[in-house]
Amino acid sequence: MGSCPYCRATTESGDSICYSCGRVLANLNSSNFRLEQQFNQGSLATSYKMTTKPTEKGFVQTHTGRTKNILKRKKNRFRSFVMLSLVAFIMLSPQAREQVIAQWAGIQEYIQSAVSPYHLYPIEASYTLEKTVFVSNSGPSGYMMENLAIPPAVSSTQGSPYGFEYTNGDSAEIPTSIQITTAISISFGGEEYAVPTSGFPVRSASEKLVTTNGHEIWWPGIGIGDDYCSVSNCVKVLVNLGPGESSSFTYSVGVHSTSYSWHNGARVDSRIAGMENGIGVDNSGNFSDIQNRDDGQKFYEFNDDKWYNRGSPAGYAINSQADIVISTAEIISASIPEGMQDNAYAFSRAAFDYLHEKIAYDSFAPVVARSGPSCLNDGQGDCDEQTNAFLSLLRVKGIPGWFVFGALTDMNYETWEAHAWGYIQLPMSDEWCDENNIERNSCFVNGAVDVVNNKWLLNTPTGYIDWIEESDETATKLNNFYHPITQTNGIERERSYATGDFELTGGSPYQVKKYAETFW
Repeated sequence: MGSCPYCRATTESGDSICYSCGRVLANLNSSNFRLEQQFNQGSLATSYKMTTKPTEKGFVQTHTGRTKNILKRKKNRFRSFVMLSLVAFIMLSPQAREQVIAQWAGIQEYIQSAVSPYHLYPIEASYTLEKTVFVSNSGPSGYMMENLAIPPAVSSTQGSPYGFEYTNGDSAEIPTSIQITTAISISFGGEEYAVPTSGFPVRSASEKLVTTNGHEIWWPGIGIGDDYCSVSNCVKVLVNLGPGESSSFTYSVGVHSTSYSWHNGARVDSRIAGMENGIGVDNSGNFSDIQNRDDGQKFYEFNDDKWYNRGSPAGYAINSQADIVISTAEIISASIPEGMQDNAYAFSRAAFDYLHEKIAYDSFAPVVARSGPSCLNDGQGDCDEQTNAFLSLLRVKGIPGWFVFGALTDMNYETWEAHAWGYIQLPMSDEWCDENNIERNSCFVNGAVDVVNNKWLLNTPTGYIDWIEESDETATKLNNFYHPITQTNGIERERSYATGDFELTGGSPYQVKKYAETFW
C-alpha cells in the first residue's frame, strides 16, 4: 500500500488513479512501489510530472496533458437509466400510467403532510364571547344606537331547505349542530339584563328596558324602521349621553361550537364529524350539475356576476366580469388535470389553493374592503377581500358562494377579531348519488370555506358566527350588516372582545396542514 502525493489518501499497489481526489498517479505503479515508500519517508525525490488540479467535477489532466472525465461512465449509466425509465413509463397502458402517477401523488402527499406547517383547532368548545362597547360624547347631547346580532343556531345543513344531510332511501341523515347559543345578556355597569337566545319572545320598542342612567335595550325581531332589526334577530341598544359624558356596556354570548368537515379527504382528522357524508374530487359533480341540485335555489340566489355595489370608487365587492378575474380563472383551470376542468370540487379547491399561494394577508387593509378584482390585482387582502376574490372566481364557473360574518379567536381563546369568510355549494355527481340511493336534488353540500385561515369545507370552534348571508336581491341586508350603528355628531365608539369562561372538549386538538391538494 502507498499514499497519494496530492491528498495523502491510502492507495493500493497498481492504482493509476487516486479514488479519493480523482487525480492520476503518474509514475506510481507496481514497479516503483519501493521508490514511493522512499519518497514517503523523505529519502528520495521523484521526477514525475504532477497533474494539474481538476477544473470541474470529474475532470483531471493526465501527465500527458490530456483531459479525462473519470465520472463519464457513471453519468452515462445514470442517463441511460433515466431514458429507460421514461420509455418504460410511455409504454405503459393509460391505466397503468394513472396508477403510477397516483402512487407518486400519494408519496408527495405523505411527504408534504410530514413537513408542512399547520393550524391547531379544538374538536369542541364551550365559551362566552364578551363584546364591550365604549361610547363617549364630545358634543351636545346625543345618542348611539347599535344592532347586536343574535347569533343563529347553525347546523351542518345550513342553507339547505331539506333540513337533513341527504335523502337516503326512506331515511334521512340527521344534521349536526355546529353552533348553539346557550345564553345572552347585556350589562351596563352593575345592571345585567337577560336576553332570550333565539330572540323570542320579542320585546318591542314600546317595551324597552331602561337602565338607571337612561339607556335603552330591546329585541323587536326583523322589520322596517329604526325600532326593528333590519338584517336578522338582534338586540338593539340605545346609549343616551349628555355633553362630555361616557358609558360602556358588555354584550355576552354563551356558545357551544363543534368542528365539522364537509370534505371527505384523507387529510381530515377521523374524529371530526361529517367526513363520511363529505365531498371530494372523486364524487363531485360538474358545473352543469349545480342547477340540478336544491332546485337551483342557491345557483339563482348567489351567482350574480356582480354583487354588492358599494358605490364609486369601491365598486362591486364580487365581480366575475372583471378581466383579471376571468384570466385568473383560466390560469386555475389550466392547472387542473385534463378531464377534470369541469369538476366543481377541483376548480373550487384549486382557486382556494391559488389564493393561498398568490395573495398575501394585509393587516393594514383599507377601511372600505377591496373588491375581488382589486385583491387579485394588488396581490394582497384581508379576510373580507380574499373572500371577495374567492367568490368572484367561483361565480365565473357558476358555483354559488355567499358571505359569513362573525369573529375569530386563537387556540387559547385569548384574542378575538372581527372576521368574514364564505359558504359555497358543491354538487355530488349523478353516479355517486345514484349508487348511494340519494335523491339527486338533495345530493349536495353547503360548506364553510375560510381562505385566510386555511379552513377548507371546515367549521372550527374558533370561528364565532354572527350572521350567514341570506338571499336579498338588493343586497340591503348585507349593506345594513356592514353598517349596524347610528350616531349623532360628537359621539365616538370603540369596541373590544374578551373571552369569559371556556372549556375545550372532544379530546386533543387536531392539525390542519397548509399545502395544496393534488388531483392525480
